[in-house]
Amino acid sequence: MGVKTTTITAAPTTKPVHPVLAAFPESFRPYLELIRLEKPTGTILMFWPFAWGLTMAAYKAGMPLDAYFGGLGKAFVAAFLLRSSACTINDIFDRNMDAGVERCKHRPLASGRVSVFAAVSYLFLQYAAGVAFFYRTEQGLALRVALFQLIPLFGIYPLMKRVTYWPQAWLGFAMNFGFITAWISVARTINYPVLLAAMASCWCWTMLYDTIYACQDIKDDVKMGVRSTAILFGSWIRPLLITIGLGFITLLAAAGVYNNQGTPYFVVSIGGTFLHLLWQYRTVDLDVPKSCWRNFNSNGEMGWIVWGGLMLDYTLKHNLIRV
Repeated sequence: MGVKTTTITAAPTTKPVHPVLAAFPESFRPYLELIRLEKPTGTILMFWPFAWGLTMAAYKAGMPLDAYFGGLGKAFVAAFLLRSSACTINDIFDRNMDAGVERCKHRPLASGRVSVFAAVSYLFLQYAAGVAFFYRTEQGLALRVALFQLIPLFGIYPLMKRVTYWPQAWLGFAMNFGFITAWISVARTINYPVLLAAMASCWCWTMLYDTIYACQDIKDDVKMGVRSTAILFGSWIRPLLITIGLGFITLLAAAGVYNNQGTPYFVVSIGGTFLHLLWQYRTVDLDVPKSCWRNFNSNGEMGWIVWGGLMLDYTLKHNLIRV
């Protein structure tokens, strides 16, 4: 049975212009809003699995440092293209529901500043750019994984909110396939224990931050028929966050064991991430949208901790720095 949604009249467009958007001509701004240019956290969260997978593979394979930093640059471009098209297709599907959600009602499609035809045309341009980029930078299995993440994974995600209370579970796969792409691109092989543990860990991480993100809109989402783990678990959200947070840490440690990571990884990446998650849990107020938003953003910052331990391991193992 489908979810019945209510169509809401387009919201007024009187919203302060973000400083990032103000640097562009007014006619461009709705399209830049559509890809959330002024809100970089989504791109950062998309980037970290690429960076972690690349660094783990570089550690394993002894990748030269100059090639490694070139790979990081490609990972950031890939994350930006993936996140941009994901936001666009999400807003195309969710335009009527977004109009009834206070936080989302000023989005370009929900407010009527961009037509559906224009948004779909824009989406296909983004897909073309993404396909061209991946064909230029990847090959073989890594290319197929990248294209799978670009189109079907994120194309299906908006529909999940209508049929299940677990859309975050699907997002957990969609957000993190960059780990597999980056690993295969460097290692040229599939290490099932590492990839399964890392992907399961990243899945738990996405479940964690996106459930907190969804807590911002619970009342409006219930009204509009949007489903989420935040609504499903209700008063049990905090036990859920503890469980998936511990799963994230445990599986991240397992991926390190399978990849024969060194002491810096377990001290910095695992120990530091545990302390950061403990801080998140103690400071977030799930009943206050601004607190949820701050906590969600802090996960982008947490990525530096995981990457820091990985990078230290990689450079020490291959004598790229002296101590």
